[in-house]
Amino acid sequence: MGPGKGGGLFTGIIEETGTVLDLRRMADFQQMTVQAALVLEGTKLGDSINVEGVCQTVVEIKDAAFVVESVRETLERTTLGALRRGDLVNLERSLRLSDRLGGHLVMGHVDGVARIVQRTDRPQGALFGFELSETLMKYIAPRGSVAIDGISLTVVSASGTRFEVSIIPHTLAETTLFHKRVGDRVNVEVDMLARYVESVLQGKNPENREGLTINRLGKMGF
Repeated sequence: MGPGKGGGLFTGIIEETGTVLDLRRMADFQQMTVQAALVLEGTKLGDSINVEGVCQTVVEIKDAAFVVESVRETLERTTLGALRRGDLVNLERSLRLSDRLGGHLVMGHVDGVARIVQRTDRPQGALFGFELSETLMKYIAPRGSVAIDGISLTVVSASGTRFEVSIIPHTLAETTLFHKRVGDRVNVEVDMLARYVESVLQGKNPENREGLTINRLGKMGF
């Protein structure tokens, strides 16, 4: 939801990039029209689409475009409020039970915003460095998963308030990361498994006393 309307699970494998056609801001509310093609196939009103890592509900379907609405909390906690007409956005339809999980489970609930502090392009892709709050860095670990603008990625290194991810050429070419530069802000969703492990260790929920078992992971969708 991201936060906001909608609900669903995603893989973090971007299906296409769409173009922001129109933005209408009304006080604490934003309506956005996104031009798309692939994600419109089979999509109906009320379905969820992950837009830049934010789960949004489709409120209108137009010719080669769809409309979503974002509330104040979404605009404050994500980068959706900073989008402009003509911007590209990562898009993914919600996961169906019959789909293969190619990345990791992504909720579309953005935890916070990170700033790009490094970009090193190389023949095998690019290395990105991000600055993130200490509160969220505790969920970031080397070889762990993280979603950046809805893209499922593996953490290469993490220290202090910085972490790095390595982007392969295909992902770089097929997502909005291609256009990102140092200083740009991105939406971050930490791995839900990391949050679950924290909950187990803290023992806040009596149901978690059985520990991190296969049965519990199954209930979480893993």
